[in-house]
Amino acid sequence: MILTVTLNPLLERRLFFNSIRQGKVNRSSKEIFTAGGKGINVSRQLNLLNVKNIALTFIGGQNGKAFRKVLEEENIHANFVNTKSELRWASLIIEEKKKRVTSYFSPNSLITQKEAGEFADRLKKMIPNCSTVIFSGSSPCNETDELFAYGIKLANELNKTSVLDTYGNPLKIALEKNAPTVLHNNISELRNTLNLPLKTEEEKIDFLNELYSKGVKLTFLTDGANSFYAAKFDFHYKAHPPKIKEIDATGSGDAFVAGITAGLENGLTFNDFTINASALGTANALSFKTCAATKEEFLPFTEKIKLTPVGKRMKLIDDSPTV
Repeated sequence: MILTVTLNPLLERRLFFNSIRQGKVNRSSKEIFTAGGKGINVSRQLNLLNVKNIALTFIGGQNGKAFRKVLEEENIHANFVNTKSELRWASLIIEEKKKRVTSYFSPNSLITQKEAGEFADRLKKMIPNCSTVIFSGSSPCNETDELFAYGIKLANELNKTSVLDTYGNPLKIALEKNAPTVLHNNISELRNTLNLPLKTEEEKIDFLNELYSKGVKLTFLTDGANSFYAAKFDFHYKAHPPKIKEIDATGSGDAFVAGITAGLENGLTFNDFTINASALGTANALSFKTCAATKEEFLPFTEKIKLTPVGKRMKLIDDSPTV
């Protein structure tokens, strides 16, 4: 069982238009509600990969009730910590003719210290029953900034695999206090959070080595449609995602994380699950849906992705995951 942890969920209201006339009245052809937040996205994609999982998140207010209903409709199993603050929301305006998405987000929910403490208690109870814990997305406020680091500490103490995909203060705190087993970030997030250039291959390899010295066993540095770097211990690789006509890349990083985690859960080789993860991210970018790629949609891309060793080469004997 995999546990996904989302501190900053949101209720998405998606309005579909053939095209938008600026400054005019526009009537939507379709309206749907979806559940958002990076860990929730990962859970959705894991479901399609037939990997058992449960989500832990905050909910509050009328938006929280609608959010819970959407999760039930999507068959995303979840455990909640209730908040006094209303769950945040987003309106996504989708122009189907131009294949363009414009998003409007409400302010973050305000989590109290008591609610954050309850969330920490819930982590303490749930992590022992899971093989892998995925900590994804942003933190809504200062009161929740240390929850990821706390959860990683618990997972590491229990010899569970911990996966981190965040930025800002939660990333800084985690790397300083409790390094995860697996780290995924896109380059722009790392530049903004850690004030690193990460422009040259040498700079990226040096950063991969630094993370390994902190205890991170698997690292994935993605950069949108550009080539990305991966590391297994102190062995480094470079890969190139397929060229596509992107529709909406929202959630592609979450689909990537789902691919990595599913591979670890199913005992795939590092090479295979990294390629699958990249293919999932690619397939996700070809749809208005978020983290809803089927095997039929992502598997064709796996033939177009290759991992190339950078620096010393790993002996190809048994590359099964050992995290």
